[in-house]
Amino acid sequence: MFYHTEAKPQCWRAVAIFDDRPEQLIYLHRSSTQVRAGLRSAYFELLDEEERSHVQSMSLQRWHGAPDSGRWVHQSNLAIPTPEKVVLGLAVPA
Repeated sequence: MFYHTEAKPQCWRAVAIFDDRPEQLIYLHRSSTQVRAGLRSAYFELLDEEERSHVQSMSLQRWHGAPDSGRWVHQSNLAIPTPEKVVLGLAVPA
């Protein structure tokens, strides 16, 4: 007896969708929560400033099917990570 689909997804991934080139894998993990948690650091580590300027959207996808015969299924759009704002604190003399 063969099962062609699994009851739960094997893995999840975040993919960057560009306006001028093919999509690129940014982060892969076992759950959507783990992908969301690691996305920001992977995004800034993998893509330089020029590449980031061409990202149109981020796609959260899950694997559907058997390990050797499935496909990636779009689940939702992710927010495109933005750089953290640095607040410069000025010491005020007392």
